[in-house]
Amino acid sequence: MAGRQAKVLTPVMQKRLLRHIDRSSDPDRNRVIVMLALKAGLRACEIARLEWTMVLDAKGRVGQSIEIYDRIAKKRGGRRIPLHPELRAALIRYHRSSEGPGPIIQSARGGALRPNSIVNWFVDLFAELGLEGCSSHSGRRTFITAAARTVSKSGGSLRDIQLLAGHRSIETTQHYIDGDSAAQRKLIALI
Repeated sequence: MAGRQAKVLTPVMQKRLLRHIDRSSDPDRNRVIVMLALKAGLRACEIARLEWTMVLDAKGRVGQSIEIYDRIAKKRGGRRIPLHPELRAALIRYHRSSEGPGPIIQSARGGALRPNSIVNWFVDLFAELGLEGCSSHSGRRTFITAAARTVSKSGGSLRDIQLLAGHRSIETTQHYIDGDSAAQRKLIALI
């Protein structure tokens, strides 16, 4: 897949992915991994390095946002991302069975997964589902594309999406956004 962008996951693909996750050996952990990509737009390195302190409030409960520290983000692009309700629910469920502070996503033997392990986990997952062209970056592209398609409803702008994605350049954010031919036809019909 070198040189090509990861596919954006359609709503049907997302539902299929989550149903598959529910039948996995560690459904709570695996749902959190997928939701961190789909509903927060995190990169594999950020998913692997995310710690409970970055999502818990002062009382030790899952808060309302994720605080991505510069030290785990690409190019030190730390940021705060409000928690999507589905992601928050998955984190609350998973937190009940977690072993306290430290990395959120741990290997079966304990300890943090490496970013490459997250990348390979997604490769295996998409291969099991027969979803060609998808990678660990598919969730991130899906998140950014979905945000771009709905940003006007929130009163926001492409700059808000750039900040959520942790991009230094708005041009980088634009490269992530997948076009929609049906929306383009509607737009032309309105002109």
